[in-house]
Amino acid sequence: MSSQPRCPHCRHFVYLDTLTCPNCEAELGYHIVSRQFHGVRHGRVQIDDVTWYTCSNREWACNWLVREDAPAGRCFSCRLTRRRPAADDTVALEKLAKTEEAKRRLLLQLGDLGLPILPWDVKEGGLGFDLISSLTDGRPVMIGHANGIITIDLAENLDDRREALRVRLGEPYRTILGHLRHEVGHYYQNVLLTDDQLWERSRDLFGDERASYRDALTRHYKVGAPPDWQDSFISEYATMHPWEDFAETFAHYLHLTGTLQTAAVLGIHLDSAVTSLRDTDVVPLESYRDEPIQRLLTDWEWMSQAFNRINRAMGFGDLYPFTIAGPVRHKLEFVHDIITRAPLTFEEQFALAFAPEPERT
Repeated sequence: MSSQPRCPHCRHFVYLDTLTCPNCEAELGYHIVSRQFHGVRHGRVQIDDVTWYTCSNREWACNWLVREDAPAGRCFSCRLTRRRPAADDTVALEKLAKTEEAKRRLLLQLGDLGLPILPWDVKEGGLGFDLISSLTDGRPVMIGHANGIITIDLAENLDDRREALRVRLGEPYRTILGHLRHEVGHYYQNVLLTDDQLWERSRDLFGDERASYRDALTRHYKVGAPPDWQDSFISEYATMHPWEDFAETFAHYLHLTGTLQTAAVLGIHLDSAVTSLRDTDVVPLESYRDEPIQRLLTDWEWMSQAFNRINRAMGFGDLYPFTIAGPVRHKLEFVHDIITRAPLTFEEQFALAFAPEPERT
């Protein structure tokens, strides 16, 4: 994210999901306004004369803080979850904790990019999440996006189930975070394409989204992707329908910017004096908001080669097993343009994060 997280007591590096510092064992809470960890005692901490409390879902691994004047004990991320497993379904709640971790990482990245995050309980069609399990409910979960609500099957946290889906769908890569990035792409297509001109540009690149989705779905699972799909698409799934092409491209934009930002805050770069990859330095940026897409793609081209070599040294597959063809570059340029054209300030993004929840009748 925008800053490298450290324990406020011992300055030891901690991950974004940390509840207790592994070095000094201090209890920690994450403050989304400052993007910093703070030490908490008895479930609270004073920050700039305001008392913040630990999220009521801390027992299920949520480490975000809640401001004292919030109407409920849930943090902003947990508030966006519209549906979740029952309180006595501990098996499903364990899977929920891992999905919520990925969701918090997603929300922080959306905030860094300046994208609007309008909760489902504030406005019809706002962003929300139904995180439910097909394993414990005993019913299939229809994963996807509809009217701002993203539905995820918590059963995907099972490695064997997720791998089976990856193989069946012909995907080289499948993670919960990647899935969330894809589904939120559907949401932001409707949010960011604000006029007819943008929709026409989108249709020129991705195709006409008004084509029958049902027919496209049937065709895709009957005959599959065209043999030359890599010449124009980022994935096989992107060939199914223009909606899926946009969502897959949007997700890849988040993959690229998120990984480059992490490399930047960690100080990872390619030094031409020592690397065999390139004759000039490659220094990733924390933000590419003011840069052309070519700078982002060039940095990614070389950094991803380095990341892939590191993975192979450990016996894993490539970190980024995709090829970015020319048409995909143009699609990524469009996504870059609509994201960076009018980014919200941090204060604007999270103004609703601490607003009272609407009364329900």
